[in-house]
Amino acid sequence: MARLVMKFGGTSVANIDRIRNVARHVKREVDAGFDVAVVVSAMSGKTNELVGWVNEISKFHDPREYDAVVASGEQVTSGLLALALREAGWPARSWQGWQIPVRTNDAHGSARIESIDGAGLIEGFGRKEVAVIAGFQGVHEATGRITTLGRGGSDTSAVAIAAAIAADRCDIYTDVDGVYTTDPRVVPKARRLDRIAFEEMLEMASLGAKVLQVRSVEVAMVHKVKTFVRSSFDDPDDPRPGTLICDEEDILEQQVVTGIAFARDEAQITLRRVADKPGVAASIFVPLAEANINVDMIIQVVSDDAKTTDLTFTVTNADYERARAILDANKAEIGFSSLQGATEVVKISAIGVGMRSHAGVAAKAFKALADKGVNIRAITTSEIKFSVLIDAEYTELAVRTLHTLYGLDKA
Repeated sequence: MARLVMKFGGTSVANIDRIRNVARHVKREVDAGFDVAVVVSAMSGKTNELVGWVNEISKFHDPREYDAVVASGEQVTSGLLALALREAGWPARSWQGWQIPVRTNDAHGSARIESIDGAGLIEGFGRKEVAVIAGFQGVHEATGRITTLGRGGSDTSAVAIAAAIAADRCDIYTDVDGVYTTDPRVVPKARRLDRIAFEEMLEMASLGAKVLQVRSVEVAMVHKVKTFVRSSFDDPDDPRPGTLICDEEDILEQQVVTGIAFARDEAQITLRRVADKPGVAASIFVPLAEANINVDMIIQVVSDDAKTTDLTFTVTNADYERARAILDANKAEIGFSSLQGATEVVKISAIGVGMRSHAGVAAKAFKALADKGVNIRAITTSEIKFSVLIDAEYTELAVRTLHTLYGLDKA
């Protein structure tokens, strides 16, 4: 029999009425003949509450105990949904990550899945039993300790479980009815995509689109798990199809640009008059890497005499002050004359596998933004995307300009 994994996020299970609504979605798929595994997040706001309690007890907490606390939110939801399904007349049982087991490494708070044994779930399908699984969590086998996968980890749990049980597809239910060409709150003309390639979704997720966790898309792409993004707020008896995330070859007609993403949590750092010599880049970026600070856009401009250079790069807003402090502490070794920074900046990206076969895609954007009076601070490009860093005040203007430029507005 065909197998299906359904994942429901925090807003979808925020209260008892919504959990009962989720049960109706699950019942629809069971009635259609699927063996169903359901992965659930904690109720909306519950994880933040649990994290707050941990921080109130101890600012410098043991990460193993942190995981033990914050994983409890999903345990509650999985039990409640299993009860709701039983009340609706369908056999169901709840599963915690350690019971399956979902084996992870020991990086508490951001563990990575190493293996999943789906035999118990499949055995339950043989009893016509719906498996209701607590997402976001696993177990480190050597220690037997509960681990968590990081924020949004239930998405990764769902896709990984779909791969482990060879499910026909994985449906991610959230508070939107699919993946849009950009944020509809910024561009009212944004439209829902019927299909999007794994690579495009990976770029959009990493560049600011909040629909899916980046790691879940990575797992889906590696294991070729067809994944739908759908809305749990649709009528369970008449749901909309959502957006299918799939291989590029499964998309018959591919646009040059598929979507526009933007990230508001960027900060820019510029080091002036850095000595242009071997090893200087390492003296800047190695200390940042050792502090787990991710650097994104990097631009180097060499002076006329080729003896000094200005070096600009971006970090997240959350890492901005730490990055400045590390660079100041290493000023003598790096040899820069001054450090300048800006936090009111935004990174805007255009993504599309069609860029591989079309020239001048980015150049059109640069001209269009210039015509609107938008100054570009930095640029990065790759095979299927380009990104520009601009002043935050021009965010909506720039996103709308690019969305129209590439023909993404609704017809």
